[in-house]
Amino acid sequence: MKVSSKSKETCVAAEGKGSSMKSNIILFGPPGAGKGTQAQLLKDKYAIPQLSTGDMLRAAVASQSDLGKKADKIMKEGGLVPDEVIIGMIEERITQPDCANGFMLDGFPRTVAQAEALDRMLAEKGKKIDVVIEVKVPDDELKKRSEKRAAEAIAKGQQPRPDDVPEVFTKRLKTYWDQTAPVLPYYAKKGIHFALDGTKPIEEVTSIIIAELG
Repeated sequence: MKVSSKSKETCVAAEGKGSSMKSNIILFGPPGAGKGTQAQLLKDKYAIPQLSTGDMLRAAVASQSDLGKKADKIMKEGGLVPDEVIIGMIEERITQPDCANGFMLDGFPRTVAQAEALDRMLAEKGKKIDVVIEVKVPDDELKKRSEKRAAEAIAKGQQPRPDDVPEVFTKRLKTYWDQTAPVLPYYAKKGIHFALDGTKPIEEVTSIIIAELG
């Protein structure tokens, strides 16, 4: 699917600012859709890091920053880290040198409220999300991929990944559709969302994304 003309203009304008295209990207897609593979390929091509909120939480806690201490206390008490803390960590992270050309968020936002908070924070810094990439793969295909990974692990005498246990994978899939996918219409209204067929070969999916981003 083609990205909107608005998104194309944003990406082209960003590219013209330097040798590397500046682009702030959000990756969406159900578990097993191939987001991680595509993120690594985009990272190599555009020199932009993949930002995982889970990784940022662990790094903040390890660094014992003010936000890290706050998050650590909440998690040790069994609570959920509030949106403002997550947004604060993203704000700190994107000021680091490796985000100079942009960044890719994976696993965030998960709610419209988080998306709105992210937009407000970025706007205060004169930034914005340029494009939201959705890698679409039917549930049946995702389950087949999961089963194949598990079978291959067993054939090698290894334990399957915990995420590939059928009950766990089904739960993760349901969580994605119930909690994360509903954020997509928010970005569709902004004209910065595009979806592509994630069942195509990896190289073809990469080519489609690169063609769209420029």
